[in-house]
Amino acid sequence: MTDRYEVVVVGGGAAGLSAGLVLGRARRRTLVVDAGEPRNAPAAHMQGYLTRDGMSPAEFLAIGREEIARYGVELVRDRAVDATRDGDFTVSLAGGRTVRARALVIATGLKDELPNIPGLAERYGRDVLHCPYCHGWEVRDQPFGVLATTPMSVHQALMVSQWSKDVTFFLHTVAEDRLSDDDLRRLAVAGVKVVPGEVAGLVIEDDRLTGVRLAGGGTHDRSVLFVAPRAVPQNDLLVKLGAELSETPFGAYPVIDERGATTVPGLWAAGNASGFAEQVINAASRGYRAGATINGELLMADLDAKTGA
Repeated sequence: MTDRYEVVVVGGGAAGLSAGLVLGRARRRTLVVDAGEPRNAPAAHMQGYLTRDGMSPAEFLAIGREEIARYGVELVRDRAVDATRDGDFTVSLAGGRTVRARALVIATGLKDELPNIPGLAERYGRDVLHCPYCHGWEVRDQPFGVLATTPMSVHQALMVSQWSKDVTFFLHTVAEDRLSDDDLRRLAVAGVKVVPGEVAGLVIEDDRLTGVRLAGGGTHDRSVLFVAPRAVPQNDLLVKLGAELSETPFGAYPVIDERGATTVPGLWAAGNASGFAEQVINAASRGYRAGATINGELLMADLDAKTGA
């Protein structure tokens, strides 16, 4: 059996739920497919979302699911494993269900791959952090460490110096000669201490980070460690449907217009599926815009069909 919808949204995070909310309020028969793997699940709170500052990600999503249900939007806990297009879209779910829709929104986000350092993953979202806008205020004025993963990590070290004047930049596997003269000048002006040598592990005492241990010996007392994970876009369905992708330093993302439309007619991308830097508030906005635009396009298509245009 194949269930028919007007719109299927793959991804139940801020972007997907926002698109579903708009479409439900527009009286469109909509399905949201949620695999239940939000990127920000390790975090205890989210910040910078006006009126929702400090709310836990889990609570935010729970409220969002309740809101879309009020407007008849169906949500299924499942994973979309395949999609094809023959005018409409056919989406296959891992649980065996097949659904069809006139428009498809991909809001599958991305995954963060952390460096392979013992103890790092267990502390992620607590005192191992990645975004000063998300967590900087909560850890302000503490001794920061920044773990380099590429020369671009200099930017992260400079940014976090706005939240603490005690910042140590661990070069880890990045050779010092890969830093430019401008990098070294800015780090010095910002008061960031540069430490060469590979990081071997973290020092944890009483369930909190107290230091960073180097492979060559020696420990640096730190209370917070910032790290830039490798972003892995969840773009399998976009690739299968033939959407044009653009390579960036943070992975391959679909080419979209300002509304979120991809190069495939009827196929949309929102949230971190559309770009690396979408915070929760940005993702919700992207989902809203995609949902509203889809509704308008479906309406005009139906009116044109009735008039033979």
